Amino acid sequence: MHPNSQSDNSFSLLRVVLLLLAMALTSACANLNPANWFGDDEVNPPAELEDFDRRATLRRDWSVSVGDGQGDNYNELAPAIDGDTIYAVSANGTVVAVEIATGDVRWRKRMDVSVTGGVGAGRGMVMFGTEDAEVIVLNQSDGEERWRSRVTSEVLSAPKTNGDIVVAQTVDDKLIAIDAQTGVRRWIYETTQPPLTLRGTSSPLITQAGTVVSGFSNGTLVSVNAADGVYRWEERVAVPEGRYDIDRVIDVDGDLLLDGSRILAASYQGNLMAFDALSGRIVWGMEASSYHGMDLGFGNIYYCDDRSHIVAVRDNSENIVWESEALRYRQLTAPKTVGNYLAVADFEGYVHLLSQIDGSIVGRTRVDNDGVRANILSRNNRIFVYGNSGRLVSLTIQQN
Repeated sequence: MHPNSQSDNSFSLLRVVLLLLAMALTSACANLNPANWFGDDEVNPPAELEDFDRRATLRRDWSVSVGDGQGDNYNELAPAIDGDTIYAVSANGTVVAVEIATGDVRWRKRMDVSVTGGVGAGRGMVMFGTEDAEVIVLNQSDGEERWRSRVTSEVLSAPKTNGDIVVAQTVDDKLIAIDAQTGVRRWIYETTQPPLTLRGTSSPLITQAGTVVSGFSNGTLVSVNAADGVYRWEERVAVPEGRYDIDRVIDVDGDLLLDGSRILAASYQGNLMAFDALSGRIVWGMEASSYHGMDLGFGNIYYCDDRSHIVAVRDNSENIVWESEALRYRQLTAPKTVGNYLAVADFEGYVHLLSQIDGSIVGRTRVDNDGVRANILSRNNRIFVYGNSGRLVSLTIQQN
């Protein structure tokens, strides 16, 4: 045996383990303990659901089937609302437009593509990205295809538009703008990708100031001009620490939140931060580990950490108002405020309502036996949940 063979084999084994861990890190607010991926079901098991004082009911308004839903590749294909219509896309290429008030399907389109990123909606367009590195745009009115454009790699998040460009972030950490009318590429911005990342990307945010802001797997938040892609500013949400690549994973994968002149972002194994949208100046920050979005309400910032703890932080401070561990390790979606409540969904397909005041669970219903990974949407007193099996469900909250 060559004297270096044993060390080479050990190094190869380490790389395999790290790759397995990278695959493991794709779940939403999931248990990231490596032991769970090697057959030990007793390490950090999901919390059992306990009885609670039911103070609200989730009434089902309507339910619509959308293809095969999230498919088999751990997609997180969240729907999008624009006007009086909600749009959803399945992994096997079924796109639907549903009237919010009634649940009537306005149109249904079957595309012969594998969808991994979407859906975005606005300015008369429905947008999504594919496994084969394409961005596809349909008409909102009838679902007819406008154009499709080749990008550099797979798209895992929803494209966005301001009417002039459609912008998408690819899995190889490139931000690409495409002319909204012609489908011709306008500009591309790229960053340096670390050796190991989560499988996921932040969805770009287009501001009224004419900039595009996006988070990347190297823990940075970047702002560029929407018109030409010229760099405006770059700030760190997190700094990599640790000896091994797995310890240095600091992806900004969650949806960014635009709140007036602030942009809020969170990173895995990093921080929760607020930046001035124009200058990139740090407005506020605290240590946190999250790779989904957050929401605001009652003067609080709500987020879900990597143990599925739901945390309420007093805005612009580090004061924890409350923290709920009742749903720990249940692979929660990002929290969504609706009325006086906070809604999350979990890996078994339950939707949970929590009080914004103290974090107590006040309502619960099951919408999909295959679970829920896509983030919840809300409007007025209703929430919209897209289950893994492809059921798009509208629920109205009624106080008991």
